[in-house]
Amino acid sequence: MDTDSIHSGYSHHSNRSRGSNKQSERSSRDRHKSHSRDSSSRSDKNVTISASSAQPQQPDQGSAPTDAQDDNWGETTTAVTGTSDHSLSQEDLAGFGKETEGPVEKLNCIRFLPLALTLLLGLLVLVTPLSFLVLPQVLWQERLQACGTACEGLFLSLAFKLLILLLAGWALFVRPTRASLPRIAVFRALLGLLTLLLLLSYWLFFGVRILDSQEENYQGIVQFAVSLVDALLFIHYLAVVLLEIRHLQPCFSLCVVRSTDGETHHYNLGQLSIQRAALVILEHYYKDFSVHNPALLTAAKSRAAKHLAGLKVYNVDGAGSDAATAQSRAKIAAAARQRDTSHNELYYEEAEHDRRVRKRKARLVVAVEEAFTHVRRLQEEEKKKPPGDEMDPREAAQAIFPSMARALQKYLRTTRQQHCHSMDSIQAHLAFCITNNMTPKAFLESYLMAGPTLQYGRECWQTRQWTLVSEASVTSPLHHGSEFQLKSSDFSLVVTSKAIPHLKLSEEYVHPKSHKFVLQLQSETSV
Repeated sequence: MDTDSIHSGYSHHSNRSRGSNKQSERSSRDRHKSHSRDSSSRSDKNVTISASSAQPQQPDQGSAPTDAQDDNWGETTTAVTGTSDHSLSQEDLAGFGKETEGPVEKLNCIRFLPLALTLLLGLLVLVTPLSFLVLPQVLWQERLQACGTACEGLFLSLAFKLLILLLAGWALFVRPTRASLPRIAVFRALLGLLTLLLLLSYWLFFGVRILDSQEENYQGIVQFAVSLVDALLFIHYLAVVLLEIRHLQPCFSLCVVRSTDGETHHYNLGQLSIQRAALVILEHYYKDFSVHNPALLTAAKSRAAKHLAGLKVYNVDGAGSDAATAQSRAKIAAAARQRDTSHNELYYEEAEHDRRVRKRKARLVVAVEEAFTHVRRLQEEEKKKPPGDEMDPREAAQAIFPSMARALQKYLRTTRQQHCHSMDSIQAHLAFCITNNMTPKAFLESYLMAGPTLQYGRECWQTRQWTLVSEASVTSPLHHGSEFQLKSSDFSLVVTSKAIPHLKLSEEYVHPKSHKFVLQLQSETSV
């Protein structure tokens, strides 16, 4: 009787405090995440690579979920609609799901330094040939020979070559920076140095042979300027080969593994440096890898902690010198015995979780189909109204959202995706589907299947700053067996490269008549 009363009282207490336990577990999990980020250490050979974007960075959703949105928006979001049984006003609906604006990102002037140097060098390239033509006209115009037909043709050729060089340089070099690399780009620096040496050589030759002697043959001066533009065009051709064509042929197969869940992808890359290969891998990561969900990784840790917390050791012989050692041995032995039955618990836990997911999914599908049926009925009614009284898709989404909000939030909590979807993003996606006349299945696809990282909002991106860890120099080219890591705050991408093997194809000639045959039928053969 005492045991039953204690058990019933504990059950009543646990049912009454279930909501507070969930909130405390969520806050402790957030504190644990922030503490693990602060205490993470870096290697001595770490360099940082960060993606550049003009938009401000949003705060991490996992660190402060209570500040960004209401966790209970599925339970508190109700309104009067054709398919809703609850009754709250639309003013209550507008108060939920408003995200706080993130801190304004400080302007990083170093990010624009390569573009500024490129523009300065391009201006010098454009001004130098024109200066070769203008300076003789200004300094000793009365001594210059008349420019004939051939000289005027050189003027026309020079003008078109400068225009082509300007457009080609703009297309190749004047681009928005995608990322801030940790080290200087070797080929770009080499091309810039080569261009500077060429311009310096031409200026020295112009100063010694033309300015000092005051050359009177103006056609020769024009030819000298045309030769400079020709040399600059050849340097631009070299830049296209080194920066755009050289790495197109695949030479290495890179295996990228996410350290937390082991998701793996393979990419074929050409002759690139380690930092350029890391940049390409990050670009592929945001569109190929599913969004990182740390909530899915806590099940195994909580299961192991629950097993260890359930073990208790009692010392019946009294306190002795070897009491701590005996307790440790007893716990190890009990854990070893419990390990034999832990697979059964794991099996039933996964089966129960799958059953709950299927149940929540069925309820969600039915709720969404009813909501979209209500939308179609409203659209048919709106066609009969005057043009000024039609409902906006955003208003329609806000009207039908409460009918599916509770089922959707329960499904997202069961699948541990509640931090990836805010109330505003769901309503925006719902309005988008209504505007484009999509089906309920098209609306649910974003929530039933985990998509790539770029599919979600910026607040769900774990970080935009990555740390490149490599034993070799990041400017060195890739080779067979190269290994490096791309670390973020919560996980890392481990990359290994293997050279694509040399393939040898041989030819075997097949005579056209070698595969022909003749079928002979005898008279006694039965048909």
